[in-house]
Amino acid sequence: MTFINKYTSQVLVHILFWMLFVFVSLFLFSDFYWKENPFLQYVALLVAIVYMNNFFLLPFFVKKKLYVLYVFVFAAISFFATQLYCYAFAQCGCSIPKCLSDYLWQTLVPLIFFSFIWVLYRFIDEQEEVIKVKNEHAEMELKFLKSQINPHVLFNNLNTIYSYSIEKPNETPELILMLSDNLKHVLYESNEKTISLEKEIHFIDNYIKFQTIRTEGVKRISYNKSVDSFKRQIAPLLLITIIENAFKHSVLNSEINLNINVEQGVLNFICENAFDTEKVTTTDLKIGLQNLEKRLDLIYKDDYKFNINKTDTFKVVLKLDLK
Repeated sequence: MTFINKYTSQVLVHILFWMLFVFVSLFLFSDFYWKENPFLQYVALLVAIVYMNNFFLLPFFVKKKLYVLYVFVFAAISFFATQLYCYAFAQCGCSIPKCLSDYLWQTLVPLIFFSFIWVLYRFIDEQEEVIKVKNEHAEMELKFLKSQINPHVLFNNLNTIYSYSIEKPNETPELILMLSDNLKHVLYESNEKTISLEKEIHFIDNYIKFQTIRTEGVKRISYNKSVDSFKRQIAPLLLITIIENAFKHSVLNSEINLNINVEQGVLNFICENAFDTEKVTTTDLKIGLQNLEKRLDLIYKDDYKFNINKTDTFKVVLKLDLK
């Protein structure tokens, strides 16, 4: 609820209540005519009492958590205001019990109603504040998790270029151009909440090219992708953690299988590699996948499935609703 909408709704509630309250008091519960009814004089005092309660008494007692004391103050104000109406405005000359039974409702109704409205809008404000804090916390956590991902990706690419600059210097310029694309993606495009699937897949393509060069003769890579539309949006740097772990923790002379399938807005990603049981339990592997799961939960909530199977191979399956 925006501030303007909330303020407007409060003003309308107050205006409508006072109109209805005066109408009911004068036409349904009174034998006086408009010009003769002392209740109209009392309304001005009643308005002052109600808004003194809303702006000063309620905020003070609620802040101090003096709820019992507030009930006594509330009762005292209602009692004396009703007595004032009986003997100063209406001049009915009736006894105190008769006065309370006949006129107390006229004091209590607006006081109770507007106290309830105050509590209701205060509750709404608190809920909005809670949601705001949660959103800010989630955004900060996402930035932190992404900051942990970015250095890993760049560090691996730089290592590959360094190795090639020594062994195959003639092929280094092409790798530098690929790194330039990856830098652009990590430093700029990954700051967006979502990016096009085309950009994310292009980044993964480049990364796998780096790794293919780096692990040539040591590991075999099977990379397949089938995408019905590259116009879908995806949170950046989601899949790269899984792919990185596959290259980093797979054993030598093994095969890494990567499959990306996007159909009707649903992404299915499977990454499978041979593994060493000791490496699977290492802290860096656990932290990487835990961070990924936190990101998925923060961004996609119930729109994803994330499973890890550690039997004959280390298999990670991610199903994501790209919407």
